[in-house]
Parts: sequence; C-alpha cells; structure tokens
Amino acid sequence: MPEINDTTLEALRSRLRAATVYTAESETYKDVIVRWSGTGMKHAGVVVQPIDALDISIALLWAQEYSIDLAVKGGGHSTAGTSSSDGGLVIDLSRMNQVTVDIEQKTITSQGGATWKEVDEAGAAHGLAAVGGTVNHTGVGGLTLGGGYGWLSGEYGLTIDNLLSATVVLADGHIVTASATENVDLFWGLRGAGYNFGVVADFTYQAYDQKGPVYSGILAFTPDKLEGVMDALNESLAKPDSRFGAMSIFTLAPDGSGPMIIVIGFYNGPREEGQKKFASFTALEPVLNTLDMIPYSMVNTLQNPQATYGDRKAFKGIFYEPPLDPHFARGILNDFMAKIQSEPDLKASAIILEFTDMRKICEVPLTATALASRNHTQNGIIYLRWTDPSKDLEHRTWAREVQSKWKVELDARAIDQGVDSSVPQYINYAEPGDSLVSNIYGENLQRLQEVKEKYDPKNVFHKMQPIPTGASVRKKE
Repeated sequence: MPEINDTTLEALRSRLRAATVYTAESETYKDVIVRWSGTGMKHAGVVVQPIDALDISIALLWAQEYSIDLAVKGGGHSTAGTSSSDGGLVIDLSRMNQVTVDIEQKTITSQGGATWKEVDEAGAAHGLAAVGGTVNHTGVGGLTLGGGYGWLSGEYGLTIDNLLSATVVLADGHIVTASATENVDLFWGLRGAGYNFGVVADFTYQAYDQKGPVYSGILAFTPDKLEGVMDALNESLAKPDSRFGAMSIFTLAPDGSGPMIIVIGFYNGPREEGQKKFASFTALEPVLNTLDMIPYSMVNTLQNPQATYGDRKAFKGIFYEPPLDPHFARGILNDFMAKIQSEPDLKASAIILEFTDMRKICEVPLTATALASRNHTQNGIIYLRWTDPSKDLEHRTWAREVQSKWKVELDARAIDQGVDSSVPQYINYAEPGDSLVSNIYGENLQRLQEVKEKYDPKNVFHKMQPIPTGASVRKKE
C-alpha cells in the first residue's frame, strides 16, 4: 500500500467540506485511534471524522484513487482491528451520532456513528424502544449490519428485522437509500452481511411502546449452584416466553475470591409476573439479587462494568443446541476457572451464554434477509481480557481450544437430536479468520456474491467477513 505523503494528504484535505482530519502529528491523534480493545488498535495514516454523507463519499473516492487501505469505525468494538487500518484511512463516524424520533410513526433514526446509549435514551424520552445491543456503548452500525440480538428480540425479532431503511454511501461515491422499495437488493444484503457494501450514514428503525419499566437485574451464584442454574435456564427455553431473556456468565467474583455464576435476567412485564418467572432462580439462594423494576434503557447498562474500555481482548463465538448439558457446563467452568486462576492477568475474563427465545427470529424465512443463522442454536462468547501484549498469541490459541470443545459438544448434541450442526453461525460473534466459525453466509452466499459484485466489485469493503468474489480472490493473489 502506498504511503500517505503530504501531496496525497493535501488532495484529501482540499476536497473535504466539513470533516475533521487527524494525522500522527495531530495533538489528539492518539485519542482517535483508541479502540475498545488494545488488540484492535492500529496506527492509521489519516483519520477522517465526517459529519455528513458527502464527506464520507469524498473520503471513499480519495482512498481508491490513491490505493489507500480503508477501514470504517462506528463503535470501535472489534477486537480483531476491523475498524482500524495500519497506515491507511479510517473513516471515523463518531461525530455522526445524532438520533431523532418520529413519535407519530414510532420510528427512530440514528446516524451511523451513534451508540445504543443514544438510541435507548432518545427512545425512552418518548416512551419508545428499539431492538438494540445489550452493551449500550456498542455502535449501532456493527450490531445492526450483522443481525443484532437484544433483550427485545424475543418479542420483536432481530435489529435487522426492524430496520426500515438506511442511507448508504457506496464504493463509487453515490449516496443511496436502501429500503423495501428502494435498492431492494442492497437492503437485503445490509441485513446480515452489511459490512460488505458501503458506509451507512444513518439507520431508521421501527420502535415500540415501552412506557413502563421492566423487571431486570443481576443474580450471582456460588459455583455449587451451577447445575441448578443451568436447569432453570434450560427450562426457560423449554417453556419460552417472548418477554423473558437471560444471560449466564462464568467469571471470577469482583473481589477475586473465587468463581461466580452471574445471571442477568430480563422480563418485559410487571413485578409480580417477573418474580414468578425468576422463582426457580431465586429459590437457589443467590448471594446477590438486584432484580427490580427499572427503565428499559438501564437494562443495557448491566454488562457495562465488565465491558469497559481498555486492556487487550479476544472474542470467540460459541454456539450450543439447547438444552445445555449441565455436566458439560461444569467441565467448562472448572477448566476456565483453573486457567484464570493460574494466569492472574486473565482475571477479568468470562464465558457469556445467551438464553433467547428464538421463535420470533425463526419466523423470518432464511432467504428474506442476508442473515443465514436463523435457527434455535443459542449464542455465546469466550471473552478474554488481559494486559500483556506478549501473551496475545498464547491467549488467543487457548481461547480457540475452548471454542473447539463447544464445537465438539454442538456436533454431538446435534447428532443426538437429529439436527444439522453445520448451520451458519452468528456473524457478529465470529472474528475474521476464525476457522471454527467459517459457515457464515450459508445458502445466501450466491445471492450475496451477486450483490457484492454490483455494489462493491473492487472489494473496497473487505475488513469484516468479506464475501468471496472474483475481485477478492484476485486481490489475495
């Protein structure tokens, strides 16, 4: 890749209208290249922070004219550095974070650089909520373009199932609207493989009435309660309620005293009903119970203390066919805790398992959107966090070993239950190059290749799970 010299840089500056430009010489350059994880940070040649779609278009065309590597940064949560570029151009959307609400139509429009915090709070001000991320400083763009699970998914489906339109800046610089009536093929591709086609300047979502609080909070259990917790979680999937959701987190207690099983619970209904839904959990006598009626916008803050910025991080997607075997979970917990306790630098790590009512999600046909992982397989993450850069390879290798155990378990359970374990798995939990989560696009791949060839034939957008086309194959060669 050519270096960005003064002449090249001046060509960019002279064309931009209202964007802010940062280079290594800029006073706050170090701040703008910071990412949620240190493993995702790279030293960009230039960072452009636009405030509108036109400057995005100008920056895109400049990068292609001078053969400059391109990355797009929304929330910056990628642990693999897909929102960063080593020596290239980063289009940083963080100044494009405005959110507007149409009360009559019950829609929320968010610029591409906003986080779910802005969306949650803007909706709450009008008694509305959208299906969004469970960590509220996650960017709207990344979560949406990959599918988007949230606490409201049981009732309303995925984020993409509630996406009404998007303003997209294409690789050729054109600014278009994608919706059910405009650029329909692009709209289809954005919903599940959207990293591949352009830069989304704004999203418009269907929102829903959420005037009252929800019953939600954190339960913490000692490790001897594991089997009981798993039984209760499995029961929630066996007798699903679209208003109920839960996460189970294997981690160390905040004071480092030993293993802890955390359950984040959610019920979109009144206290009395919520208490009944969580009766089997509270009967296990948790050492912490914060379940209470709280605003919906607060639910998406419950994971924030564990998901802070800083340190080095790795994500590995894991998937399981319910019910989750408590014996298998016990083995995972024991091995995970032994590793963390032998490596104190990993003390903030966790295994996060989701328990989501998939019925609404699976009502949408597989070919209706680009997302190919609509099935009853549940999602989870191996979340490693450490500080020593020299341990990057070692920790990531170990995470892949743990991930492989989940894959073996998934395959075995699939055989027992007569289901297909080769089903595509959730793109947002698959790091690029992850060989164990390789089946991303499933039966939608051929159509996606056609959409890619139409809207990005030169494979300009290639950072996150690029769709293999003739152009991308030629680029590798």
